[in-house]
Amino acid sequence: MTEFDYIIRLVLAVALGGLIGWERQKENKPAGLRTHILVCLGSTLFTMISFMVLTDYAQFAIDPTRIAAGIVTGIGFLCAGSIIQSKERVIGLTTAASIWVVSAVGMAIAFGFFILAAATAFLAVIVLYILEKVEIRFSK
Repeated sequence: MTEFDYIIRLVLAVALGGLIGWERQKENKPAGLRTHILVCLGSTLFTMISFMVLTDYAQFAIDPTRIAAGIVTGIGFLCAGSIIQSKERVIGLTTAASIWVVSAVGMAIAFGFFILAAATAFLAVIVLYILEKVEIRFSK
């Protein structure tokens, strides 16, 4: 894979992370456009590094899945920070879930699963935007 291929993956991470982040931003949620872009971009880079290291240092006993596990753990910590409890209400759960999904999108991009990543991003936007409208309509 060339340097250009890696850059394309990073640009796609910005685009798809931004797609989901834009929806959160316009709804004035705690984590918006930049947060989602950075999470997707970081997950993509960490994942690319994990398989770059595997190919460059194949003679050593390296487990690239450890980086993926670290991403999932770190994102869980970040998501927990976006959840707020106040006055018998818990807010931020959907934002936390969207951060989690954005991280998975980034990891999919890094492995070259572009259609899967794009489909997941578009489905996430549908869930966040359209299903919110459905929830509001049926909760009245």
